[in-house]
Amino acid sequence: MGLPASLQQTVNKMVSNFPWYLPQHGFKQEHEAVDMVLERLPIVTASMLEAHYYTENNPLAQRDDLYCYRTSGTSSGRRKTIFYSKSDEEEYMRIKLNVFRAILGSHGFQTAMADMGTGHAEATAVEVFSRLGMKVESISFQLPIERHIERLAIFRPEVLYTMPSILDRILHASDDPAAYGIRQVILVGEIASPVWLRQAAKRLGISREQITDTYGSIEIGTIAYFSHEHGRYLLSEGLIAEGIRPEEIGDGLDPLSEKEERVLVLTSTLREAFPALRYVTYDVVRDLRPIMVDGSLQQSFQGIVKRIGPDLKHGEKISIYDIENVVFEHLGDASVRVKVAGNTLIVYIYSPAATTEVMERIQSSLENRIPEIGMMIQARILESIRVLRGTFEDSLYSSAVKNKKIFYE
Repeated sequence: MGLPASLQQTVNKMVSNFPWYLPQHGFKQEHEAVDMVLERLPIVTASMLEAHYYTENNPLAQRDDLYCYRTSGTSSGRRKTIFYSKSDEEEYMRIKLNVFRAILGSHGFQTAMADMGTGHAEATAVEVFSRLGMKVESISFQLPIERHIERLAIFRPEVLYTMPSILDRILHASDDPAAYGIRQVILVGEIASPVWLRQAAKRLGISREQITDTYGSIEIGTIAYFSHEHGRYLLSEGLIAEGIRPEEIGDGLDPLSEKEERVLVLTSTLREAFPALRYVTYDVVRDLRPIMVDGSLQQSFQGIVKRIGPDLKHGEKISIYDIENVVFEHLGDASVRVKVAGNTLIVYIYSPAATTEVMERIQSSLENRIPEIGMMIQARILESIRVLRGTFEDSLYSSAVKNKKIFYE
């Protein structure tokens, strides 16, 4: 059975916009892929993107009709640039508006605050809420936490759009978070555990159902949101989801221990300026399957377990490449392990030369490797990166950076 017409169009668009995609896998002509089922087409991995998309000679960089967004680094030291066409941007806004309408429902909220750091979500937040007919205020990530608290107390937004890491700092810095009058929280960014979400809701004086997690990426846009009605994340329009095993990706990734856990792979029928055909997100999701929503099947998953790729979120994206480059600028020989515990990023280092002074320099360099992260830490709306001494006995340390592995607690 060949591809459905919509997917054939997606493949044709991919071949036209990114001629390197199929030849890399033995396909020389467009028609050779059209008759293939989706699962037999090549996956788009981080290494493929580094070789062909995140390059200085990407033809898209020469166009002046595209939006561009930058995020953390690659193995070559370059920061990643992700392009959006005018159509991409319009579809991003349309889908995000629909997702926010579904989340906000018919409660008639009038005011919203965006406390988002930087990136695509932050750049479009004010316009999204304005189009929903709401009075909206956005606060800069460069302002100290006291100003964030001050604006919340004065503006008293009914809806707060923020990241788990920023909300965590707000809750810790506030005597009585419930006094802000927030009635709905929309989250995006780091993985938020169910336990943390319940604690956050309690501090804000709202029910757990009044905090909604959304899931997206700068490469794809809005991917899914958590439906309290269904108890699952529902995928956004225009996306086709697959779940694959790490062994199918390669790059030395370890197998998953749970049978129902899979790496999420996405195909977008709407994106133009990014190769979103079987794009590997490197996010591990649980129980990926379609369910009935309003009389039709919609792809869904139970939750996001962890990331197994080279990037992680700490306010903004930072990559293993960024971390290892900083460490080896200060230490010629070291073993490194990267761990995420809640909203804390911890880097364990073992080296005989890792004196207290060197470790402090590494911490400072790490926090400023991504300037936006450094500014958020300085403003105290993001927790500092912890740099600790590791132990030689833990053999995992010596392979963690090499295998681009992040450990989650």
